[in-house]
Order: sequence, then C-alpha cells, then structure tokens
Amino acid sequence: MFVLLVIQSFIALALIGVILVQKTDSAGLGLGSGGASGNVFTARGAANFLTRLTAILAAIFMVNCLIMSIVSGRQLRQEGSLVQKSALEQPAPTAPVQQPTAPSEGAK
Repeated sequence: MFVLLVIQSFIALALIGVILVQKTDSAGLGLGSGGASGNVFTARGAANFLTRLTAILAAIFMVNCLIMSIVSGRQLRQEGSLVQKSALEQPAPTAPVQQPTAPSEGAK
C-alpha cells in the first residue's frame, strides 16, 4: 500500500507540473485555429503533446486511486474495522480493588 501511495504522489506532482507548463490561452486546450502539424517542437505540437500527457497522467492517477481503494478495502476486511479492534483490545471492566488501610498509631 505504501508503494502505491508513493507512486500516487509522483503522479500527482507530474500532473501538477504538466498542467502548469501548458499555455493558459485557448491554444492550450486544443481549441485554437491553424493547421495541425505533427512536430512536437512547435507551439501547436507541444500543446498537443502536453494535452495528451495530461490525459494519460490523469487516467493513471484515477486507475491508481481505484487500485488503492480496492487494496485498502481488502485489508480492512481482513483486519477488521478500527472500532472492532478497539473493542477487542480493551480489557473487560473490573470492580475497583480497595487497599486495606493501616491502623493509625494514635489509637491503641
């Protein structure tokens, strides 16, 4: 589970980086006008590449979320819920034991 969480963190950081690198105008969304060139090094090609990379990273992010929820659900079923664990681990309440008091020295 820890490995999936680390992978999720790296995916989230990569997704944030890719989103921040994209242009903020409509060309970054694929809505701009102009001829479509297949070159990645042009502004339009870079926008297409970044858009595709964002979609791929988002899909991987969602799949990893689903995998983590399935794994944690299975672990929870095997181990039991936290409420059940705490109820099982608590000892049964016992009656308080009173210590006998020593007689005072003044009363003889």
